Amino acid sequence: MQYISTRGDAPTLNFEEVVLTGLARDGGLYVPKTWPQMSPEDIRGLAGKSYAEVACQVLLPFVEDSISESDFREMTEKAYGSFSHKAVVPLSQLSENDFLMELYHGPTLAFKDVALQLLGLLYDHLLGRQGKKVTIVGATSGDTGSAAIEATRGRDAVDIFIMHPKGRVSDVQRRQMTTVLDANVHNIAIEGDFDDCQALVKAMFNDHDFRDEYGVSAVNSINWARVMAQIVYYFTTAVSLGAPDRKVAFSVPSGNFGDIYAGYCAQKMGLPIEQLIVATNRNDILSRFFNTGEYRKEGVNPTISPSMDIQVSSNFERLLFDLCAQDGEKVKSLMKDLDEKDGFAVDMKQLNQIIFSAGACNEEETLATIKETLEKSAKLVDPHTAVGLKVAADCKKSKEVPMVTLSTAHPAKFPAAVEKATGIYPDLPPHMAGLFDREEKLDVLPNDIQAVQSYIRERSRIK
Repeated sequence: MQYISTRGDAPTLNFEEVVLTGLARDGGLYVPKTWPQMSPEDIRGLAGKSYAEVACQVLLPFVEDSISESDFREMTEKAYGSFSHKAVVPLSQLSENDFLMELYHGPTLAFKDVALQLLGLLYDHLLGRQGKKVTIVGATSGDTGSAAIEATRGRDAVDIFIMHPKGRVSDVQRRQMTTVLDANVHNIAIEGDFDDCQALVKAMFNDHDFRDEYGVSAVNSINWARVMAQIVYYFTTAVSLGAPDRKVAFSVPSGNFGDIYAGYCAQKMGLPIEQLIVATNRNDILSRFFNTGEYRKEGVNPTISPSMDIQVSSNFERLLFDLCAQDGEKVKSLMKDLDEKDGFAVDMKQLNQIIFSAGACNEEETLATIKETLEKSAKLVDPHTAVGLKVAADCKKSKEVPMVTLSTAHPAKFPAAVEKATGIYPDLPPHMAGLFDREEKLDVLPNDIQAVQSYIRERSRIK
């Protein structure tokens, strides 16, 4: 399997190189040169298998030039053995043909665990084989940071620096990061929004001298391995609902576009997906794009679904690459327009050929959906899941096709919003008892690349 950059000027890499590289050196994102195919017989054969077994089978074509099947099977079994539900990503039914995909049974109660528990083991394997160390630099709108820290804490070969927007993540999200006191973990609160944090990460990757000196790597979904691991739960869910002999639709709360892009990848591999719904909060750049063809920044507004408070969605560039017929020069030109002119437009005819629908949900609708879901289905959901449910109801094309909304986080991660909607304060699970009594460790820095790089230089164990 070879991987190419969305901007066309970076070298073609294998899987091992892609994992350790993260962002391509031309500023683009890596994607597979070709897509492995799952036949209807292959998909039927997934029925009855464990999540780890399905992960090994579905993902092996992406990694087999770098990792043996036996080693990779061991990794998937270890990665998903730590989840609190034996199904790893179970389904719950809300009504006759509406379902929730529960992605919050990992150690930090969010969907990022599904990918990052595996990515941490991939780093261990690949770095151990090479005898190297890396400096992981990441930005988080709330959940990536804690999942990445949990997956890499205490590791000798990894220093991890996670930036979050100061005051723009929930208290639970922040404390899940800042109460981890391992020496290799560093939390930075940036005076800005998530897009500022993400821009700082990209700036460090594009500073090739700094990047090479400190072995900078990524756990954000700019790293292909993050997206790759998320493909699996589209297959397990669809199979449990009758695929390949029955089509399935998915509604995905979307901010950085990685989770729903994984569904697009699954469809390209042969999974019969009828519809992929992009669900956004009032930071609706993605829903506006899919409905108008125009991708234009309008600033970030804080919401009760903070993990989606994003305007520049990193993984969107991967889809744009396909919309531009894999013309790296065209992608480069459009991304330049985004930087310099705050936006660009594409031909709606290109958009009409793909399976995406999109809609937005405001704050009042989010709270109302949390309340309504509890009353009608006895299910307590977090605000991000509520956005997915509301937009799914608005955009569903067929009542006959099962609609699966991705439930991306446990309601206890956003207790204030849930309590406001329902009067119920959701409790953290036992393994997080005492989270608010633990010591915090973090530093506040300005939105300034020199300040962040100086901070990393002072603390990195790569000298």
